[in-house]
Amino acid sequence: MNLPTSLMNSMDDLPGFDRESFIRIHESGVQVTSIRLNPRKHKINPQSAISQSAIEKVPWSSFGFYLSERPVFTLDPLFHAGVYYVQEASSMFLEQALRQTVDLSQPIKVLDLCAAPGGKSTLIQSLINEESLLVSNEVIKARVNILQENITKWGAANVVVTNNDAKDFSSLTNYFDVMVIDAPCSGSGLFRKDRDAIHEWSPQNVELCS
Repeated sequence: MNLPTSLMNSMDDLPGFDRESFIRIHESGVQVTSIRLNPRKHKINPQSAISQSAIEKVPWSSFGFYLSERPVFTLDPLFHAGVYYVQEASSMFLEQALRQTVDLSQPIKVLDLCAAPGGKSTLIQSLINEESLLVSNEVIKARVNILQENITKWGAANVVVTNNDAKDFSSLTNYFDVMVIDAPCSGSGLFRKDRDAIHEWSPQNVELCS
């Protein structure tokens, strides 16, 4: 795998960065699959493929599990019923950020500003109480449908899906207790899953996203 030289050079001085390990894990082809259960629908049949392949709990997530293999999720009725969401374990760390900064037992208003396809929104919705409000926003119109579909499958009444530019919320000064921003990124985190993402990476694209 030919990782971008400019990317590798830019990370060499970062604390804790191990170039050899970074290259080795990308060349290994190892794929780690994890899911997050829906606490409102999580009673999975012990005989299901998901239950049988759930091998280890994600330490920083209340509902996250690593799978021993990657099943064909689109063939699983539980997937379409919103019983679980397929999500990178690293993205589930948002739970810790919320638990350590917000009193989740109180009614709060949360804005997920860059929400599609819905992983972080469904996670947030699983943590807030029924008196809370989640505004799940996506600026790119073409991505709103998948966001709305995933929110609907998750099955919550305290979520509103919007399609607005970030500046449209500027009039709501101090309205939200929490704002989550998973900003557009350069895509380097996709290298292991999608080799084409390597060719799309460039310093210019990083600047564009910024």
